[in-house]
Amino acid sequence: MTKVTVSGNFDNIQLNHIRILHEAAKIGSVQLQVWSDEVIRKLSPQSSLKFPISEQLYFLKAIRYVDQVQVAHNLNGSEELDLSGGTPDFWAFDESQASATRLSFCTKYGIKPIIIKLSDLAKIPNIKQLDHSMRNSGRKKIIVTGCYDWLHSGHVRFFEEVSELGELIVAVGHDANIRLLKGEGHPLFPAEQRRFMVQSGRYVTEAIITTGTGWMDAAPEIEKIRPQAYAVNEDGDKPEKKAFCQKNGLEYIVLKREPKAGLPKRQSTDLRGF
Repeated sequence: MTKVTVSGNFDNIQLNHIRILHEAAKIGSVQLQVWSDEVIRKLSPQSSLKFPISEQLYFLKAIRYVDQVQVAHNLNGSEELDLSGGTPDFWAFDESQASATRLSFCTKYGIKPIIIKLSDLAKIPNIKQLDHSMRNSGRKKIIVTGCYDWLHSGHVRFFEEVSELGELIVAVGHDANIRLLKGEGHPLFPAEQRRFMVQSGRYVTEAIITTGTGWMDAAPEIEKIRPQAYAVNEDGDKPEKKAFCQKNGLEYIVLKREPKAGLPKRQSTDLRGF
């Protein structure tokens, strides 16, 4: 199988990180090299680490485009790979990283470079919606809703837990409704971007964008998809949601907001700073 390596600092995972993994996955099996904290401190002494390596790995292993994750320890610079686990066929990186030193490293070890334009990474791929009228996996369909403005390990854990109960459909709040519920300045990222980030998770069957208003902004989507259950965590438990489920015959599931064992508790509000 063709192996494609993506490497770098994944301390604060954003759209460009997921997009380059998405592009790399079109070529072959993605072998991700995450710089260890020691490597980051050595290569970028001024960097302030936001997330511990254990949390990074948990998040990255939950991305559907990634087949294997390795922590890179044996690096003397950002222009090389840790080859202790073998030599890949390709090394994917963006055009800003296509230095002569990096390209020489590729030539030396027989690795083919894949250079991706920054303008391409900024584009949000079109995600085809599933036809639920034709779909029957045999599993319970469960919908969850939310903003998912700054995707973090807490969201990943929530998706993981819900996916163990059934087929997970995530309804991402549209921009106007997020502003209505949370105030000006929200969301940080547009709905299509938030949807793409959510859909990149391997626990998510499908991500959609809501069209309704208020706490039950997903009501039109629920009517169309017809899930059997609606799951929330304790923070998202609202009387409006419970009443809607009782009226429409949906199971209402409330999960405790607990991080993955060994990881810190995360909230988007804290990460955004407002």
